[in-house]
Amino acid sequence: MTTKPLAITTGEPAGIGPDLILSLASSTLPNHVVIADPSLMAERAKKLNSPVTLKIIEDLSQVTPHQANQLYVFPVECSYPTIPGKLDKKNASYVLACLNAATQGCIKGDFSAMVTGPVHKGIINDADIPFTGQTEFIAKQCHDAETVMMLANDKLRVALATTHLPLKDVSHAITGDTITSKLTILHEDLTKKFNIPSPTILVSGLNPHAGEQGYLGREEIDIIEPCLNKLRKQGYKIIGPLPADTLFTEKYLTQADAVFVMYHDQGLPVLKYAGFGESINITLGLPIIRTSVDHGTACELAGTGKAHANSLLAAIHLATQLADNYDKHR
Repeated sequence: MTTKPLAITTGEPAGIGPDLILSLASSTLPNHVVIADPSLMAERAKKLNSPVTLKIIEDLSQVTPHQANQLYVFPVECSYPTIPGKLDKKNASYVLACLNAATQGCIKGDFSAMVTGPVHKGIINDADIPFTGQTEFIAKQCHDAETVMMLANDKLRVALATTHLPLKDVSHAITGDTITSKLTILHEDLTKKFNIPSPTILVSGLNPHAGEQGYLGREEIDIIEPCLNKLRKQGYKIIGPLPADTLFTEKYLTQADAVFVMYHDQGLPVLKYAGFGESINITLGLPIIRTSVDHGTACELAGTGKAHANSLLAAIHLATQLADNYDKHR
């Protein structure tokens, strides 16, 4: 198993990210370092009556095996004092500085993996910083790596062909190159990071009833099916394209290692219904390991002690497992 620590970012400082990290400090966790402003963490600990002791470090050699109620903090200073629940665009640069430190640490090999807390895309863009999301930010630093967004829980893994697109733009984004490259990434990472030697992947159609032989759309016939046939000839175990309204049934899911859907709301409502708050966001296609929570900043809960850390806990444990698997294949 890897002995390098995980990097954990708090995400939006006015959200529940700091709360979740503090609430897990008493848990049995792999070695980790929180990349954050120490004063932010100290103030939030005081507000939550947390017994956590913060240990500020500048060198990762100072990190020893995790002890209950102790947090190692790699310091990144907030630009402006943080009030729980109150977003402030002045701290947008802080959010990105933490994310940058974690990403660069993983690229250099200082960290075994990174786990990211939830951010608020809108407030970062309000600061006149163009920002699509953490995944895109990390991918750019990894030499513009092509990525696949996958969410998972103990019941289901769902990967996306397209992510945060208006529905009117999805059809144009479904191309042969997109389907082929993203399925290739999914297959490779299921093999190398999830240690599944020969994964079976279910693929949805784009249209209702998977196009119903062209009567409800031709994307399945003209684009998706030719890609799947090409990959099957390369040895991929792929079932589809299947109608999305029947794909998520026991008949199909019991034989699958992952589901690949065409757009965000085609697959994620099912996954979140099956395990919201306990699911994990995994970025596939990166040369590093990155997991994240399946929820947003929940600013209304910040500083109240009412936020649940199940998703963050699952993301931490999965990141450790994936890092160990990935090391064996490199």
